[in-house]
Parts: sequence; C-alpha cells; structure tokens
Amino acid sequence: MSAAELPEREAMDYDVVIVGAGPAGLAAAIRLKQLDEALSVVVVEKGSEVGAHILSGAVIDPIGLDRLFPDWRDDADAPLKTPVTDDRFYLLGPAGGLRLPNALMPPLMSNHGAYIGSLGNVARWLASKAEELGVEIYPGFAANEVLYEDGAVAGVATGDMGIGRDGEPTDRYTRGMELRGKYTLFAEGARGQLSKQLIARFSLDAGREPQKYGIGLKELWKVAPEKHQPGLVQHSFGWPLGNATGGGSFLYHLEDGQVVVGFVVHLNYSNPWLAPFEEFQRFKTHPLVRSTFEGGKRLAYGARAITEGGFQSVPKLAFPGGALLGCAAGFINVPRIKGSHNAVLSGIQAAEQAAAALSAGRQRDVLEGYEAGWRASDIGRDLWKVRNVKPLWSKLGTYAGIALGGLDMWTNTLFGVSLFGTLGHGKPDSASLKPAAASKKIDYPKPDGVVSFDKLSSVFLSNTNHEEDQPVHLKVADMALQKASEHDIYAGPSARYCPAGVYEWVEKGGDEVFVINAQNCVHCKTCDIKDPNGNITWVAPEGGGGPNYPNM
Repeated sequence: MSAAELPEREAMDYDVVIVGAGPAGLAAAIRLKQLDEALSVVVVEKGSEVGAHILSGAVIDPIGLDRLFPDWRDDADAPLKTPVTDDRFYLLGPAGGLRLPNALMPPLMSNHGAYIGSLGNVARWLASKAEELGVEIYPGFAANEVLYEDGAVAGVATGDMGIGRDGEPTDRYTRGMELRGKYTLFAEGARGQLSKQLIARFSLDAGREPQKYGIGLKELWKVAPEKHQPGLVQHSFGWPLGNATGGGSFLYHLEDGQVVVGFVVHLNYSNPWLAPFEEFQRFKTHPLVRSTFEGGKRLAYGARAITEGGFQSVPKLAFPGGALLGCAAGFINVPRIKGSHNAVLSGIQAAEQAAAALSAGRQRDVLEGYEAGWRASDIGRDLWKVRNVKPLWSKLGTYAGIALGGLDMWTNTLFGVSLFGTLGHGKPDSASLKPAAASKKIDYPKPDGVVSFDKLSSVFLSNTNHEEDQPVHLKVADMALQKASEHDIYAGPSARYCPAGVYEWVEKGGDEVFVINAQNCVHCKTCDIKDPNGNITWVAPEGGGGPNYPNM
C-alpha cells in the first residue's frame, strides 16, 4: 500500500505533547498541571506500560522529587524506601580490591541523603501522580514521526500497527494517530530516534562536542538473608577492564532481600574483540562480589545506553515548537552514575517555560528561557564540576584519568576553577575501534550458571517480546559495507557489543551473512552508537514491543 493509499490519521490536539514516560517526561507533565490544571497534556510511551523500558542503577538523588513533591516521603506508596547507609568505593585487581577512603572522595561523590530504588517504579509512581492531575498517558504507542508546520514542530505521529515483515498491512492493521501540540517535549532517553532527527534538522549540536556514550548492563537478584545489607552502595573500577577501557560497576542492596548489580563500559573502547556482556559476567566472579550472589536467585536482566558527554556535549535544547529533556539532552553526571535527578529537574524547567509561554498566548516558538537557564541551574552546576572527568579518563586511561579527574573535581568544588579549563572529547564512539588484526583477541570464560550466565538466558529474564510479523526495526543502510568493513576489518563486533544476541555473522552457502535477530532487541541502542560506519540505525518497532522490566 503506497503512502497515498493509506487512510488518513486521526488527530488529537493538546497544549503540550510529551514523548516518553520516564522521569523527565512525567516530571514535565506533572509540573505543567501543577502550574495550570486547565492545560491539556498527553504523554506517549513506547513501552507496554510505564516503566517497562526504564533501566537504571539506581541510587537516586532526591533533589528533583523534592522540588516536584516536597512531602513525597510521607506518601505510603512512595517508591523509594531504602536510604543509603554505607557508601564504598573500590579499585579492583584480579584477586582483590583496595577500598578508597571516603574522605578522599570529592563531596559531590557522597551518596549521603540519596535513596536506592527502582527507577522503573519511580516512573510508575510519577505516572499515577500525573494521572491524578489529569494528564493523559498512552503506553504501548511508539512515536515514530515528528510533525512539522511552517518549519516548527507541531507534534508527533505514532507508528502504524499491524505492518507485516514484507511492509504490507496485515489483517490487524491500525493506522497511527497524530498528537498535535502547541509545544512538544522529547524525553526519549539516550539516543532517542526522534531526538536524533531533531538534533540533525535544527543543527542543535553545532559548536558542541560529540555526545559520548556507555552501555550499562544490570541484573536484579534475590540474595540469601544473611548476605543482605539494606542501604549498602558499592562502586568499583579496574578489573576486569584494562587501563585503556573505561567503565566500572555498581552493587546496591535494596529492600526485601534484593540486590542490583550492574556494569558500565564506555563505548569509546578500541578493541573490537571486547564484549561488554562478557565483561559483566566476568566481573561477578570477583571475590569481592561473587559471595553476595552465591545461593541467590537472578530475577531480571537488562541493558541500556547511557549518555556520558556531559556539560560540553549537551546540544541546544530548544527549537521551534519543542525541547529536549533528560537523557535525550545528555544530563547524566558520569562519575556519580546519576542522571534521574537532572532528568526530573529538566522536566520541571521545560514545563515552567512552556506554561509561561502558553499563558502569554504563544505557541510553537523557541523556549529560549529553557535553553538559557539550565547552565545556571542545579543541572548546570552539577555537570560543570565534573566536565573534565570523562575526557581525562578517555585520554589518559583509567588510573591516571580517575586520579586527575578526582583532583579536578576537588578544585572545582573548593575554588570554582579547573586546572584544565574545559576539555574536549574528540571523535565520536563509532570512530574508536581499531582493526581486529591490530587488536588482541579476548578469551572469555564459559559461564558457570551460578553467578555468570549466557546471553540468551539473560535476555529471557528481560521479558523481551516483539510481534514477529513486523518489519525489522534495525536498519542496515548498506549490507555490502557491513560485510566489507564491520566483518572483514573489525571481525563483526556487533555480535559482541550487542548485549542481547541480536546480531550474528552466519555462514550460508560459503558466504558470511549478517543475521539480525530483532526479536531479541532490548532497545539499548548500542548498535546505533557503536557501528564503525554508522551503518545501523535503530528505529522504534511496533508499540508495546521490547523488554518488560519488572522493577529495574
């Protein structure tokens, strides 16, 4: 069926349309209704339910929730119940670890006053508060097209449902809907497909450093009662990663005998043989970590890309008719491994600017106050102090980079200045791989089935599901280039950087064929970031598809 033959989409008009029901999008929706209950606000979410696609550590700085709901701690249903009581930092070697004195850590690295919890459950709680205020929330619908009018963003259209793998409508075909707004706020998370298009269309990254990314992998466990220490927060760097590869771990003890363990690998690594999933599984065998999980049960697994560029990589946030919020803007504080507090704060700031504009009778112009205000806000102050940590780490390696990054955080905290000014990041992560022939192959141990596991059994725990008869949502622009470069030069790193077993190079009839197991995709977006030729583009599959994380 050609575009001309498609039925016309139904359209619904709102004051504000919000893409993404994460902390940023829901905070914006709530703040809009707090300011003016008469505003019509809609949130569209590609996950099957609010929270289904949310994955984060998470130790949460409550500054954003405190601004939104000052009395949230008095709510019996509040999702954060475990304050941090013990804060530990380790440098790991293969057989042991050196605990770093807390007194040496810059004050902003302290987790005192923060809470351990599930960011997915925070999103679910925020959604309930938003709906109480009259916000319309539509989960299970993927926004996959930006609507424009006179050069300004005029809303979004949700994807058609029931398109077969051959691109033709099936008997369950349903046309998508247009959600039209006076302002449209994009809170899609890291590397959102529409945010990426908007950045390119409006040159929002002009004069900025390239955005940098990591991949975060996480598991939720139920551990033996005697091993559970509610409130314990443990971070590490070093083993199993070498000095040249950035990354680190987190291990948090929540309530009800639950422990979350996660591992972050910076995606500017150069060795194409490296596999983030395998590094994560190997990390759990470390003596400092393994004992926590022996005798326990793994409940859930997931993975997600993380924005790491920080202050100097934040694009221009406002454009005609809309704005970028949260991780779509790149507001994660890398050394703190925290971003949800800034996501909520950005949602509040964008909402206040949009509400003021609507009150003044404006629409579809540029919310310049949001763009001008974030640097002088708590978000800007948070990111400014750590702006050189990631560049130093990337340029000097883990040990020297972290040492000098720590010193830089201290000078910024004590004196408001940096010895390094503001460093750049250089090239994007897609340009960092070396040819396989010039790199050392890595021999990973087989999983033991006790604390380390294989990829496919892990994906099973993510509850990932996609309608099978739909177009593949991972678009390869040039298959010949994929074979000549990704396979022949870099030895097929997609099979290793993907944490869900989506990509394989399989021999068929004497040729190596690129196989895409799209049904496994957990929507981490790593392929969109790390492919050495920028040859893979992630687009949203049919709404409701992907992981269904319980409380990640």
